[in-house]
Amino acid sequence: MTATRTPRATPAAPAPAVKDAPDARDGLLRRLRPATVPVAVLLVLALLPYSALDIPVLLDGPVNSPGSLQLFALCLVFGALALGYDLMFGRTGLLSFGHALYIAGGSYGTQLAMTELGLGLLPAALLTLVLGALAALVLGAVSLRTLALGSVGFAMVTLAFAQAGSIYVERNPGGLTGGEEGLPLYVDGVPDALVGVQNTVNVYWLALAYLVLVAGVVWTVTARPAGRVWQAIRDNEQRVAVLGRSPFAHKLGAFVLASSLAVLGGVLHLLVTAGATPHTSTPEFTLTLLVMVVLGGSGTRWGPIVGGVLFTYLDQRLGGWDLGVEPMLILGSLFVLAVYLAPGGITALGRRRNA
Repeated sequence: MTATRTPRATPAAPAPAVKDAPDARDGLLRRLRPATVPVAVLLVLALLPYSALDIPVLLDGPVNSPGSLQLFALCLVFGALALGYDLMFGRTGLLSFGHALYIAGGSYGTQLAMTELGLGLLPAALLTLVLGALAALVLGAVSLRTLALGSVGFAMVTLAFAQAGSIYVERNPGGLTGGEEGLPLYVDGVPDALVGVQNTVNVYWLALAYLVLVAGVVWTVTARPAGRVWQAIRDNEQRVAVLGRSPFAHKLGAFVLASSLAVLGGVLHLLVTAGATPHTSTPEFTLTLLVMVVLGGSGTRWGPIVGGVLFTYLDQRLGGWDLGVEPMLILGSLFVLAVYLAPGGITALGRRRNA
């Protein structure tokens, strides 16, 4: 018999190398990276009331002392106010001199709603917010119509509204505003947890929550299509109109949103300072916010917050240091120096170094 020859099996061709799929963890890290800085900052701010660290010269007492926490709370409120103001100025290109009108409205409106209407803090604040938003809608529509005369016309009209509000507060009609003395906080309408030196930490938490709210609103809205339209209006309004968008409607939306955040800021300012002060109604108060925004960097993510916190801290602390010079002179000189060395704001220094 002839043996059957078994065919020799040929070795299988090696499978083509398969490229490694993108690492899912790397993708997750890339998505989470933008949130690392805000989360880290929030964590540090949340831990401050638990720190007994004593920092001589910079603070009068430990970090968690009532005086230090009140200073921190005031810095957080102004950081949020500056960020809200930058929604108009840096993001949309609207220079308003009347932003203080809404801050004072939030402060005095909440106070009067508690004393005259007998409302608690929360209902009074909500009522003031609604009325403030409606006032912003009306006054904003009137002010924006003057943009046909140029940006100067808008600035002057908002200044006129703010000046009228300031005069009304100083004249103290019917004893409602307290005139030059202002109004002390009506503690009977405020929860006990927010009254007294021993509860300063709770006011600090509230100020931190306000900053988180404003940052969340501003950063979210500016990342959406509406925010990109605002930026386009700031750069070239005519092009936006040619593309079929309504510059007036978008600018009015930015104005109302920024003013509503300012009304809430007025409520927080009332609680942190334990009173409504006439200074919050003056155009100079708005100029202070403008300085904060320019100092930190207008139109940036962190610039207004940094400028607001730094300016407020120096404004409060320079008077306590025996420097032999007028504090405002030092503050003004530092501002000029900062603008000269960092034309784009303090936060621009980091971007310039990374470039």
